[in-house]
Formats: sequence, C-alpha cells, structure tokens
Amino acid sequence: MGRLLIGLSLFGLLALALWYAVEVWTNSAGPPMPTAGYIAMALGVGFSLVIGGGLMALLFYSNRHGYDEDAKGDHEPD
Repeated sequence: MGRLLIGLSLFGLLALALWYAVEVWTNSAGPPMPTAGYIAMALGVGFSLVIGGGLMALLFYSNRHGYDEDAKGDHEPD
C-alpha cells in the first residue's frame, strides 16, 4: 500500500511538472525562432546523443574485454 501511495504521488508530481513545462513553453513571449535555430538545436541534440552513445559503447567494450580489471602482478596494495 505504501509503494502504491509513493508511486501515485511521484506520478502526480511528474504530471504537474510536465503540465507546467508545457504551459511555460506555449505562453512564453518573445520573437519566434527562425528555421536556422531549429536546425542548430536539432544538430546539437543529435550530436550530444551520438557522443553519449559512443562513450557508453566504449565503456561497455572496455568492461567486457577486461580493460577495467586490476593489473595482475606482485604489486602490493598500499
């Protein structure tokens, strides 16, 4: 029962935050963004996703191939 109450309250907070974000986005005053601005924003988002995905791929690759393991040898820990 407690988990359900926590889940419902968190979902309610999420819905409230989304509603507020949509209201601010649609009611904000200012000049309209030109097409070049939308293109630049889309390229920036796409570039960030590619870089983030590539870094995560490198992380998984290095973990699965043992690059993250401790060096084996007669080195004593401090």
